[in-house]
Amino acid sequence: MTVPLFNLAPDMAVSRLCLGTMTFGEQNSMSQSFQLLDKAFQSGINFFDSAEMYPVPQCAETQGKSEEYLGNWIRSRNIPRDRLVLATKVCGPSGKMTWIRNGPESVDSRNIAEALDNSLLRLQSDYIDLYQVHWPDRYVPMFGETEFDSHRNFPYISFEEQLIALEKAICSGKIRYIGLSNETPYGLMKFLHAAEGLSRNSRVVSVQVNAYNLLCRNFDSGMAECCHHERVSLLAYSPLAMGILSGKYLSLDGGPSDARLNLFKGRYAEGESRYNLSDGITGKAAKLYFSIAKKYDVHPVSLAIAFVLRHPLVASAVFGATKLWQLQEVLDGCRVELTPEIIAEINEVHSAFPNPCP
Repeated sequence: MTVPLFNLAPDMAVSRLCLGTMTFGEQNSMSQSFQLLDKAFQSGINFFDSAEMYPVPQCAETQGKSEEYLGNWIRSRNIPRDRLVLATKVCGPSGKMTWIRNGPESVDSRNIAEALDNSLLRLQSDYIDLYQVHWPDRYVPMFGETEFDSHRNFPYISFEEQLIALEKAICSGKIRYIGLSNETPYGLMKFLHAAEGLSRNSRVVSVQVNAYNLLCRNFDSGMAECCHHERVSLLAYSPLAMGILSGKYLSLDGGPSDARLNLFKGRYAEGESRYNLSDGITGKAAKLYFSIAKKYDVHPVSLAIAFVLRHPLVASAVFGATKLWQLQEVLDGCRVELTPEIIAEINEVHSAFPNPCP
């Protein structure tokens, strides 16, 4: 099976499935990561997403391992660089990750340049195809937050300074295209306005917006309009809602001990707050989606992946896998097309339980 391609840019075709690497170096050893990368690449996936802070949960001892493993795999397999599309990210400001440029303190020109050079070294590459700002330099509600609080504002680096630094990297050949992550409609439009008058490639081509899946369709509320009119694609991350849509957490025993939300319980605040099954609503919605899958003889993972990929603004679904059989389930979902009847029933559940995982 070959995964279909999507033209994220005129000269950059990405597979409609993108293997995320945030488990590499924590849940997955280097040899396990290589097995996943081998299978993904052999199945037609050419698109791989990482970040300077990965793996997650983040800590000083493992920071950068995900990029390192990806770079080591490319080198060991001797894969021509132009057969791959590599995406990675520069951290936004955070007072918690003091091992990354003292915080990091901001997404200013110095931090962008330093982060980019270090990512290139770890990836063992001369360039990065898609370089993304992991989260905004300014305050925005994100990672499960939904309401803007003006009292939490703080001074931030201008959109122009960030974009000029990224354009400089484009001109030097270190990156090809710019993307955003965990951004808002306001932020996307400000970046697009700042790009006017700069080089053609300095225009943002993609966003990874919090999450997009059966349990979270917030993208469609405001960002979708911006992306539609401005021709910006969505890279939909967490298409399985941190594994909830696979069904593994809904068993009586709460799922396998090595499942992410169990393995890192108490260490993964974002995942636990956003994908909280204790409220009952998330579980009810997920079970209704499982019922639809069963009724139409579709695997729950296939239902979730096919739903995301049918969105006209989605270029690729960014997913994670720690085991080969999990990767195969996602690959299988790429072949499924949902009928109008299935979509109608999905929308009924969404109307009853809208976005329980923000």
